[in-house]
Amino acid sequence: MSRITRSAALSWLPASLLFVGNIYAGSRALSRIDIPFFFTLQNSSHVVSYVILKVVQREKTQWLKLISICLMMLSAVNLPLNDPQFDYGGYLWAVGHLFCVGKSGAYRVFQVHYKSSNLSDIEQQCINYVFSVLLLAVAAHPTGDLMGALEFPSLQSHTFHCGCCASALLGFLLLLATVRLKSGLSLEHFRVWMFLSKVTAVCLSPFLFFMDINAPSLICVVISHVGEALFVYSEREL
Repeated sequence: MSRITRSAALSWLPASLLFVGNIYAGSRALSRIDIPFFFTLQNSSHVVSYVILKVVQREKTQWLKLISICLMMLSAVNLPLNDPQFDYGGYLWAVGHLFCVGKSGAYRVFQVHYKSSNLSDIEQQCINYVFSVLLLAVAAHPTGDLMGALEFPSLQSHTFHCGCCASALLGFLLLLATVRLKSGLSLEHFRVWMFLSKVTAVCLSPFLFFMDINAPSLICVVISHVGEALFVYSEREL
């Protein structure tokens, strides 16, 4: 990494704040919502990004993209009505997560479009992680997370600590692989790989976790990912 200037770091702080909201709200939502449902709700973050960029850049409307947006939005709206294990708190955290993801994506595009930041992907992630550690450490006591961690039943378990270390290592390697993919592939192919990884996670999750899914909720999951596939196709480089 090149030396990160103070002005570049300050210009990226709004994105870092959205990153903290993304990981915090997302982890809270995932603790209460099944993975296929979480991804279905997360797909509607494309709606947030689309609306923001539509207002800012005033791009010409693409009907295929508009149809995909409507499919993802309708699936997200109808999912809570058909979830057999509906959890109000989990869905509330998921809404906060998707707004942070949508605004973060729009902010990133805005920075690239107006060339207001010359930070590389690694430098952006470095600022994000340092800022998240500092902010979450300060907020641990006011939010009650510190006392909750001290009361965690598996706090003295070696398996739990080994799992945390493995998760941190795999997360770091995943970050490096993602940055490598973004630099080595076109944006079109990168979006396809991201979509395929999400579909793979949805398909494998029922074999790893217990889930209570009925036919209407499954239809919402399928329609949402069909909408995302159309969205990825509409964003292809012509």
